Amino acid sequence: MENEIITLGHGSGAGLTRELISDILKPTFDLLSLEDSVQIDENIVITTDSYVVNPLFFPGGNIGKLAVTGTVNDLAMKGARPAFLMMAFIIEEGLPLKDFRKIVSSIAKAAKESQVKIVAGDTKVVEKNRGDGIFITSSGVGYLPKGMYLGTDRIKPGNKILINGSIGDHAISVINARNNLGLEPAPKSDCASLHDLVIKITETGKVNFLRDATRGGVAAIMNEVVQETGYGIIINEKNLPVKENIEAVCELLGLDPLYLANEGKLTVFASDDHEDILRIMKKQETGKDSALIGEVTDEFTGVFLRTEIGSLRPILMIDSDPLPRIC
Repeated sequence: MENEIITLGHGSGAGLTRELISDILKPTFDLLSLEDSVQIDENIVITTDSYVVNPLFFPGGNIGKLAVTGTVNDLAMKGARPAFLMMAFIIEEGLPLKDFRKIVSSIAKAAKESQVKIVAGDTKVVEKNRGDGIFITSSGVGYLPKGMYLGTDRIKPGNKILINGSIGDHAISVINARNNLGLEPAPKSDCASLHDLVIKITETGKVNFLRDATRGGVAAIMNEVVQETGYGIIINEKNLPVKENIEAVCELLGLDPLYLANEGKLTVFASDDHEDILRIMKKQETGKDSALIGEVTDEFTGVFLRTEIGSLRPILMIDSDPLPRIC
């Protein structure tokens, strides 16, 4: 309709985002895929993403670290080995140079730890009150090992669903910093590169599909998988790793950890013989709290949470994340 407008919900990673992409961008550009990264030839994967997190600094990271790890992880979810990054900065007039230096230093450190090289970029400055400090766009290139393919068409009934640790940490960390909630100890973002973990688990040959649980959280990923496969998914509530302080804040604010953004968590769809993968994950620093959280089924379509008392509660795709500007 002519009076429709873009809302913050269109950038939340939930239903409105998918609608924006599928209804306007995909048909206009004839996109082959709605995934965050795409394979463009036999062994090259590319991705691009923009970061507008507010505030710029939060416990566990900042917009610079986030731009590197988020881009690296998008490449890794295809099984690619991240290699090169390009960074573009839109800086607001008045941003303290000490903050810019801190952000750039974080980018350099995160790139070194992720074993990627920053090879190009761009810098623009906009007038005061036009840029909210700084926005960063990061593009990445990675190489796909021979024979590597991870896709939703590989998911089968009986596949197990694993996650590499607690959920909701990043979202609550940002909200605490943004709204000066004064939580002590302050929740810390899980912002981290996952490429080393991905290399270890994909070498088993038992991983069918990977997706990092960023905007929209675990719930969005599960619903997207159901939409693409037609299968059903059951998530076991008692197995979901959620830290006590995160759970307490969620109860206070009326939030569901399943819908909260993460920046260092991936979901793994694995073959029935998943024990090797889980053991490998737990040996890695980014996977020490890994858990088996669910299973794929062909008995029904949809995503359901098996509660502590054994009932099944539907986990729906929400239109928008209640927490905008989270990454």
